Amino acid sequence: MRTKKHVLSIAGFDPSAGAGILSDIKTFEAHHVNGLAVCTCITYQNELKISGISWISADEIIEQLKPLFKQYRINHVKIGLIQNTETLETVVNYLHDENTEVKIIWDPILQSSSGFDFHGEFDSQLLSALCSKLSLITPNTHEIAHLIPDMSQVEAGKSLSEFCAVLLKGGHSSKIDCTDQLFTKNKMINIDSPRLKAEKHGTGCVLSSAITANLANEMPLQEACESAKQYVSHFLQSDPGLVGQHSYENAKIYS
Repeated sequence: MRTKKHVLSIAGFDPSAGAGILSDIKTFEAHHVNGLAVCTCITYQNELKISGISWISADEIIEQLKPLFKQYRINHVKIGLIQNTETLETVVNYLHDENTEVKIIWDPILQSSSGFDFHGEFDSQLLSALCSKLSLITPNTHEIAHLIPDMSQVEAGKSLSEFCAVLLKGGHSSKIDCTDQLFTKNKMINIDSPRLKAEKHGTGCVLSSAITANLANEMPLQEACESAKQYVSHFLQSDPGLVGQHSYENAKIYS
């Protein structure tokens, strides 16, 4: 019997379980990894609307992390909603102090799918230094424009890929299909899929956590992203409502 990997989500608590750490744990378990979770904030919401948010400080996040790293070997971490770049930097530095080989995937959530703005201006001065400590970031087209407003989306993806890999998600683009672009140093790969007539709350969380689980299961980066995108396609078609259903059958296990 294969030993399960321990994979950690550091993200917000969504009471509807459509996004955030609850959604990440469902995705991890569907991909046959053991999910661990640390909370960065509490949102007041259902799948339709967010009315507010309470942030958890960097110190409190670290206190949640300490007992997990004492107990488990954690090589793969997904970071979702987090208060600001200062908090992100503190958490990322702590993760590297605990495990110099840790692989960190950051989903830079700046706005909810229901339109709630989590952040105003994002501190871009720390961005390059932060990305050099990450393995992958997964912005959508709006988020990458917010992170680097003075470049085109492709130029921004190429620029950030000097420091870490970038998966630029195409779901918010105006194109007919839904093509994601994976940027690594000196290379760009298109990951194509049709645009589905379906909408779900928290698809970005599902995608980034599926990629993280795939990497923990030793998939190469490109295949991890392609497999996660396929999983999200099944997730989008899983239920007529806005909260999707997770399935072991739809998660490819690399061997």
